[in-house]
Amino acid sequence: MNPEIQKIFDLADASVQRFAPEKLYWSWGQALMLYALARIDQAHGTEKYTDYLRRYYDHHIRKGYRLCSSDTSAPALGALYLALKTGEERYCEVVKEAKRYYGTAKRILEDMPNHHGTALEGRFYPKSIWIDSIMMYGVFTNWLASVSQDEAYASLRCEAAAQDEALRNFAVRQPANFARYLQDPETGFFYHSYWTRWKTTYPRQPIFWGRGNGWVMAAVPLLLEHLPAEHQPQVIEFFVRLAAALLPCQRADGYFETVINRPGETYKESSATMLIAAGWFYGYRTGLLDETYYDAAVKAFHAVTSDLQIKDGLLSMPYISGGTMPMPGIPYFNYKHTPLGNDRHFGLATAFFAALEYERCEVQK
Repeated sequence: MNPEIQKIFDLADASVQRFAPEKLYWSWGQALMLYALARIDQAHGTEKYTDYLRRYYDHHIRKGYRLCSSDTSAPALGALYLALKTGEERYCEVVKEAKRYYGTAKRILEDMPNHHGTALEGRFYPKSIWIDSIMMYGVFTNWLASVSQDEAYASLRCEAAAQDEALRNFAVRQPANFARYLQDPETGFFYHSYWTRWKTTYPRQPIFWGRGNGWVMAAVPLLLEHLPAEHQPQVIEFFVRLAAALLPCQRADGYFETVINRPGETYKESSATMLIAAGWFYGYRTGLLDETYYDAAVKAFHAVTSDLQIKDGLLSMPYISGGTMPMPGIPYFNYKHTPLGNDRHFGLATAFFAALEYERCEVQK
């Protein structure tokens, strides 16, 4: 195996040693790391991380969890993996609870729910959709909609067929909705959020968050696995536009910055860099993008792997910005001053997604 790819799989092994699954919160960052570990097992035909996922979900099922927003519904991804793998009812119930949430959550824009749902943050932040949600629930709902049509997965279907049909209709519309409201028609970049009361993107100015645009690049390959063929052309169109917009923003060292369209003004950020690499690898492998993008993806991937460190005796990934909000009144200031750290769970997930796509390219070559 390419040693650069192996480094990231070694990072996955280090991460499960570093973080006891019972200590991980029920939230989006931890959920995406778990889902990415599950994807490694799926790709390699192994069960290396299955027990790790079981321990996480069994702990939270015993303890109790609340599924009330895009961020707190993200753990449904790993639960769906376990439900399909094991057929065990406790994991199916987590999936069905997420399904019920998206069936009943109040819509604020066409058929899109508020990003914060009924979580505490929703009391203080304007009702809005966020680009993060394309990964947090866009991937999950399309995946579940595709498997719930299969007789083999009867345990994941609702009692009423109309509820499954409603889920399918909801899921397939989400990717295009994100593009309609958040993709800038001039540049092709995606804004962080859209405030429904004011009918405007936020930030209002052309300030584009790196990891948010990265979520789109990495989510599209996952969406296209399950999205019906008739809905794919529009998704491919916005993916290719974004891929092209990102190319001139790559720094000479291979990284991208936390404000993607202002290289040299903020700071290099590894999770955005890995997400963009994942999308470019996929685009090249599937013929949507030419070799220029493959070369740029390799450069990005190598930039991050070259910076991996040893921390507390384990491989460690630096330069991951913390949880990032488009703060009212000071969005650019907030992006620029969100602190960096090592081994944030969502950042690790981005590296695992990129390694899997790079590995597929290597196999295809």
